[in-house]
Amino acid sequence: MSEAHLFAIGVLLAWLAGIRVYLTVFGVGLAGALGWLELPQALEVAQSPWVLGVSGALAVAEFFADKIPGVDSGWDLLHTLLRVPAGAFLAAATLSPDTGGDLSAGMLATGAGVALTSHLLKAGSRALLNTSPEPVSNWTASITEDVAVVGGLALAFTYPWIALAIVVGLSVGFALFVWWLWRKLFRRAPRAQAG
Repeated sequence: MSEAHLFAIGVLLAWLAGIRVYLTVFGVGLAGALGWLELPQALEVAQSPWVLGVSGALAVAEFFADKIPGVDSGWDLLHTLLRVPAGAFLAAATLSPDTGGDLSAGMLATGAGVALTSHLLKAGSRALLNTSPEPVSNWTASITEDVAVVGGLALAFTYPWIALAIVVGLSVGFALFVWWLWRKLFRRAPRAQAG
């Protein structure tokens, strides 16, 4: 693969890690372990049985924790400290020529920024959804995120440029929607004019 393709894949993995870090790591490792794709050398650690086992167990835990209103926001807050560095590592490891620890500072920064952006969009939208008393919207959002990450992983390794265009479009559209929803929910009451 060309460096441009690897760059696109690295950005996509960082974006997906900002939403579901354990599922992303598990998906990458499983694809490498089953021989579905050849992982860059620095990402081969993801196909280790230990990494697969831990990330798989944590992905299942996150699947259930993310369906409970309130618990999902706490989970997101706690995982702000994990999703960003994991996204940075995934992005940089995709372009790293070896496992010698020479990860590009530029790709680390890019991955961290992308993971933080997708994480903030996810956490912000879920915090807004938790203001609703019914759980259906929370479950729907959570399942949509699960499907988006699995589909995003499949698309990232087969058609990275199409996946990157979809991610950018969805991120911009979703950010605009969250901003619009925020303004609707928390609009200030008009001030009475002094007569």
